[in-house]
Amino acid sequence: MSKRIAIVTRERQAEALRMASGLLLLGDEAEVFVAETLLQDDEATVAQLKICEEFDVPVYSNHDQAPEGVKLSPQDFSQRLTTFDRILPILP
Repeated sequence: MSKRIAIVTRERQAEALRMASGLLLLGDEAEVFVAETLLQDDEATVAQLKICEEFDVPVYSNHDQAPEGVKLSPQDFSQRLTTFDRILPILP
């Protein structure tokens, strides 16, 4: 039985994106939520983001300067998290 899983991170963004794409292999649905910061522009994060884009893994941020399509208001960010079966925090 597939599960809807939210992965929430702030600093370890490449790891969160990698986990999301890995969960697809198990038949689960995953979305990544980057809390209170912009997506990092480092090599590892960009590479994992491309993989997530290829597999249609949604990535969101509640940072006020996040680009359209990624940006969620703080209210939408928290409300959306309530719709998942599991929430995996990726801590520093």
